[in-house]
Amino acid sequence: MELNLNNRKEQKTENNNAQSNSEVFSTCSFASLGLHPTLCDQLKERLGFEAPTLVQAQAIPVILSGRHVLVNAATGTGKTVAYLAPVIHQLQKCDPRIQRSDGTFALVLVPTHELCMQVYEILQKLLHRFHWIVPGYIMGGESRSKEKARLRKGISILVATPGRLLDHLKNTSSFLYTNLRWIIFDEADRILELGYGKEIEDILNVLGSKQQKSVGKGNTTSQISEIQRQNLLLSATLNEKVNHLAKISLDNPVMVGLDKKIELQLTHQDAEPMEFNGNDILGKDSNLLSSSTEEYKLPAQLLQRYIKVPCGSRLVVLLAILKHLFEKEPAQKVVVFFSTCDAVDFHYSLVSGFQWHSHLQSDIEGKQLFLNCNTLRLHGNMNHEDRRTTFNAFKTGKTALLLSTDVAARGLDFPKVRCIIQYDPPGEATEYVHRVGRTARIGEKGNSLLFLQPVETDYLPGLEKHGVTLTEYPLQKLLDSFPLFGTRYHPKNFVSVDTHPFVVSLQKALESFTSSELKMKTMAQNAFCSWVRAYTAHRGELKGIFMVKKLHLGHVARSFALKEQPSLVNKSLQKQTKKRMRDQKHNNVSKKRKVAKK
Repeated sequence: MELNLNNRKEQKTENNNAQSNSEVFSTCSFASLGLHPTLCDQLKERLGFEAPTLVQAQAIPVILSGRHVLVNAATGTGKTVAYLAPVIHQLQKCDPRIQRSDGTFALVLVPTHELCMQVYEILQKLLHRFHWIVPGYIMGGESRSKEKARLRKGISILVATPGRLLDHLKNTSSFLYTNLRWIIFDEADRILELGYGKEIEDILNVLGSKQQKSVGKGNTTSQISEIQRQNLLLSATLNEKVNHLAKISLDNPVMVGLDKKIELQLTHQDAEPMEFNGNDILGKDSNLLSSSTEEYKLPAQLLQRYIKVPCGSRLVVLLAILKHLFEKEPAQKVVVFFSTCDAVDFHYSLVSGFQWHSHLQSDIEGKQLFLNCNTLRLHGNMNHEDRRTTFNAFKTGKTALLLSTDVAARGLDFPKVRCIIQYDPPGEATEYVHRVGRTARIGEKGNSLLFLQPVETDYLPGLEKHGVTLTEYPLQKLLDSFPLFGTRYHPKNFVSVDTHPFVVSLQKALESFTSSELKMKTMAQNAFCSWVRAYTAHRGELKGIFMVKKLHLGHVARSFALKEQPSLVNKSLQKQTKKRMRDQKHNNVSKKRKVAKK
């Protein structure tokens, strides 16, 4: 039984889509878009782009023309190169050459540490032959003094997270940005969702939206100083916050990638004289086209499925699917998304340590890891160095399982990810797009699987409104494919997933493993509590679908391999909290006594 159950009809559709895409690619090259030949070579040699993707072919000529641009395109279509390539092209042709002492010419704002590092790495590859253009990054978690030293020396193209950038703008006097030509908002919707709206407005106020005269210490070119500031905004989804940011940062922008409402030429020569009316992008009331009924942009080669699982069997089914995937094809990469950091930590420890075999008799020597794969975790509560190590390990590895929160859902380009599993449905339907966007990137095939409880199936019509249709995954066949040695059973006799012999046996083993170690039990309890809190935090239409009162909390506890009832879990957590508070008071009193004696 395979996760990717492509039939002939699906295969035919994929081939047709691939053919239509190849027709688009065959009509142009990076050179025909107006990019420097050396830059075209770097795109091919360093990043593997033989020809531009559709969004690159549409966006690059418009960006080269100097217009403000709002790019709305599917995740995984090469948006990063779409804005970096024209910026590099413009900087490399300056005569005399720009120098580090001229300060920052281009600023790229991103929402997360991981995306900051990714954009910086792409910059390094593209600038290999343009050594005088200096890339750099600043972000929370890094040493401010080291960042300050790099800014003092000069960074031509700077990638930054909003909070740390605003910090340096206010407090680092050696940060030279008077030659700033480009402000680029990458994954703008995510930047705003993370609560950086106020910081973005402050940044725009500090930088100003009008042209600034060049006062660089070096030989800043007249080409740079005479051209007005150009702002670019890139987002896979549109909403009111993005609309507001577009209105305060973009001047009569060109829209790229919104339902093909604007036909763009594919050559640089045709791009410069193109004229667009602002009404083509903004409605009569100056609002962006509404995204409430907009179809989500997802790759045609992505196979999307959902799996309906009773709450108490969720953990067993997740492990069964992962085991099936890695036994079927050991060399692959899979990402599983969770709603909370505690859930990531618990499942990471469980997968890393759980040993089991399907014999009924206890045989310690015969046990082995249930999942034999390289398991990694990623979430916002990890320190910066651990996040960077995980990011690089998953990106460069050929096989791995990544357990993550939505910190990995936006913009990150992990090569060769075969499958995305959304164990916890996203808090907003638009987040579904970004999660599944980690696979099926740049024409590659991919699979996605959404876990839903029977009481949550009303989530599906919400996706269908946006043109996203999921087919059901055949769970029963998967469970029947796992034998239990020493036991004979007839799968057809077991209608309920909860009573399936494999599910019952594995659930008992998981509960035994969790209860046998205090650390695991505590992690399971914390994960249970944080999951319930996250479940109650759904907003809008989703609030009527994800309702705690519809759940059996005893079954929720089982999904975290807990034998105890939720009430007992809460009591035990309260006892632990009170004990920690008592210990803290005792330690404080002891310290005061020692000081008094001295």
